[in-house]
This record gives sequence, C-alpha cells and structure tokens, in this order.
Amino acid sequence: MIGDLEQILIAAVVSWVLFVSIDIMFSLPKKGGVSGARGIAAQIEATGGSRNGGNMMGNIVSSPDASAGTLLAACGVFIAGIPGGLLAALLVYIGNRICYDPGYAGTTGAVMATFVIYGFTMAGFSAASFIAGMVIAILTIQGIALAPASRLLDLIWRWRS
Repeated sequence: MIGDLEQILIAAVVSWVLFVSIDIMFSLPKKGGVSGARGIAAQIEATGGSRNGGNMMGNIVSSPDASAGTLLAACGVFIAGIPGGLLAALLVYIGNRICYDPGYAGTTGAVMATFVIYGFTMAGFSAASFIAGMVIAILTIQGIALAPASRLLDLIWRWRS
C-alpha cells in the first residue's frame, strides 16, 4: 500500500507531465497563445530564462488551461467521479471562451485529467492526492525558479520537435 505522501508525490509528477504534454501537443510553447502569456515570457527571458519555456509558463498562468483545468478536474473527480470531472471540463471550456481563448488545450487537459485521475483512483489513489499533487506541480512550473523551469520546458520542447 502506498502512503499518502508517496501518492501526492506521484500525483505531482503525473500532473506535471500532463500539464507539459498538453501544451506541447497544442504547440503552445511556440508563442504566447493568450493575453498575458507574451508578457510573462518576455519577463522570464529578461531574467535569463527561455522565451519558449516562458510562453508555456505564461499559457499555464494566463488561461484556465492546464493548471486550472486539471486542478478543477481533480476537484470534480473528488466530488462526483467522472461526471464531476467532465462538468469541470465544461466550466473550463466556458472560462476559456470568456477569455477569448479557443479553449482546446484547457478543455482537452481537463478531460484527460478526469480520466487519468479516475484511473488512478481505481488503482487505490485518492483524488485528494491529485489536488495536492497538482498544486505542487503548479508551484514547480510557476513559483519556485522561473528561469531554470523555463529552460527545462524549452529543452523538452526542442527534444519533442
């Protein structure tokens, strides 16, 4: 049996991979896709970070996308299983549309997170572990060290393309 701390750490890694893979799948590191992303990328680049990684970070912060969408999906699964996660995905789509963001990445991320989290709950994980894990993943992408995180994201992007 995996303990709570281990579940949270595994959930953080899974969430981090989910955030990054969704943005890469939609080619969001190439440019700031939403209002504010370009400004964040420019600021990160000015402090020694990577513009592409900064664009990815800006997209995550500025849109109800990977971070907010997957976190809402985790909350939805925690409350009501798959229907709760899918309702969260619908709310993410509506939020994206309000922000004039097409919403494909955020909605896809929330739907994928719903099924990933639900799958992990079938394996004995708690949806609450994913809520905590996603907060940790968001902090590692956004809050701890922006320049190194942006360079890592850029390296992943260049490896992929």
